[in-house]
Amino acid sequence: MIRVGILGAAGFTGGELIRLLVNHPEVEIVFANSESNAGNSVADIHEGLYGDTDMKFTSEMPFDKIDVVFFCFGHGKSEAFMKAHDIPENVKIIDLAQDFRLAPENITKTQHPTAQKHDFIYGLPEINADQIAKAQHVANPGCFATCIQLGLLPAAKMHLITKDVSVNAITGSTGAGQKLQTTTQYSWRDNNLSIYKAFRHQHIPEIRQSLKQIQGFLNTSIDFIPYRGCFTRGVFATEVVKTNADSNEIIAGYKEFYKDAAFTHYVDQPLDLKQVVNTNKVLVHVDKIDDKLLITSCLDNLLKGAVGQAVQNMNIMFGIDQKTGLNLKGSAF
Repeated sequence: MIRVGILGAAGFTGGELIRLLVNHPEVEIVFANSESNAGNSVADIHEGLYGDTDMKFTSEMPFDKIDVVFFCFGHGKSEAFMKAHDIPENVKIIDLAQDFRLAPENITKTQHPTAQKHDFIYGLPEINADQIAKAQHVANPGCFATCIQLGLLPAAKMHLITKDVSVNAITGSTGAGQKLQTTTQYSWRDNNLSIYKAFRHQHIPEIRQSLKQIQGFLNTSIDFIPYRGCFTRGVFATEVVKTNADSNEIIAGYKEFYKDAAFTHYVDQPLDLKQVVNTNKVLVHVDKIDDKLLITSCLDNLLKGAVGQAVQNMNIMFGIDQKTGLNLKGSAF
């Protein structure tokens, strides 16, 4: 059994991670850490877990009793935690925050003035599975980044990203985390739509990093406009790439790129968000209209966009089938 510890276990990602791991046939959850909820029942906070577990949150962190620890912190806290605590070298780390997603050579002083070298592998299995399998530390990708990259990476493989790319993507309210704020309140979110962090979203650098890795170069802009949507979970993205390449060759290239992927699938028909909600899938579809390639991609932001992908990475790190514990049925309606 893989012995697991979870830090920051009381948030949305912590709850989803527990939901997956209590049913994972190869996992034993040793501790679910939450300082503010220590002693409380996990199911009293994550109410969807009533009947599934009698676990309680703890303030303790017995790292000597686990094989892997998941960081479910807010962004910026993982690096500080590692500096303040001694985690045994044999304990693998999967970080769900953005602290270690960029390779040291891709971090600018503007992005991170105090950045230090690290050995975290970027945990996108579709392109880094071999490195993940050998890694001690993995940085789990962001939700928008996962969805947008997996839409664009086959085009990058075909060297089609030579002009500025226009990206629009909409996310559900859970993408903002569990802490209450104006834009996550039901009365504000219901029947509403808004833009935030246009052209400046924190996931753009990791998208660029992966595209450059696959294409070998990236001299263009990724013009990304994120939207807040009036729904709970999911990311639905469109990416527009200008190209004169043949549409049949492009589709063949997409199918070839994902032929062996465990969870990412090219679909011949137009997509909708409910096809992926409550699954670890990413679905991708393309349409060629004149000189524009319209790419559509979608995923569940809490699963393939967060903890589902983290469990997928754990499976790879411990040499078991990627799909173990992740055969989830979409809600569909």
